Amino acid sequence: MEKHDGGFVKHMAHRVRLIRPIMKTNILLTTIVTLALSVAARAESTLVIKGVHNCCAKCDKGIVAAVAKVDGATAKTNKGEVTITAKTDADAKKAFEALAAAGYYGSGAGDAAPTADSAKVTSATVDGVHLCCGKCADAANKAAKMAPGVTNSSAAKGDTSFKVEGNFSKGDLLAALRKCGLNGTIK
Repeated sequence: MEKHDGGFVKHMAHRVRLIRPIMKTNILLTTIVTLALSVAARAESTLVIKGVHNCCAKCDKGIVAAVAKVDGATAKTNKGEVTITAKTDADAKKAFEALAAAGYYGSGAGDAAPTADSAKVTSATVDGVHLCCGKCADAANKAAKMAPGVTNSSAAKGDTSFKVEGNFSKGDLLAALRKCGLNGTIK
């Protein structure tokens, strides 16, 4: 058996004491970086849209289904408020656009939906407004009549389009529909 003098053992013990804090620091830094990366990988984008027309269970289902058309996007509703959660900001914007395309609208996502012409017309057809029930049709008719110059609106339950008459601008009509949480294409 070899005999080591006390100096060698002391030297090795000193080296271990020096290395231990460095190893602990490296382990701590590795853990922090790993946690940060896992949180970043799960980061989501959220939009809260307020003032969306949502008068019944069919409206609620329509909102959720419209947003779900965007891969990874979900919607939670609370009366007229819709919270869209998506993987990225771009996906959240696409989900809002899908919501608007399904005939709903609200504030909180900028003006992502197209606008309408401001020229005066005597009649127009509105397509794509969500009209699943009598309350939806009533809301659409009331909204249309809020536009300056509109005298008649013919939205009815289950319609895919309706006629609006008077002397009004399509831009004012679209603004009135959106103010009531609805959206459509005006021709």
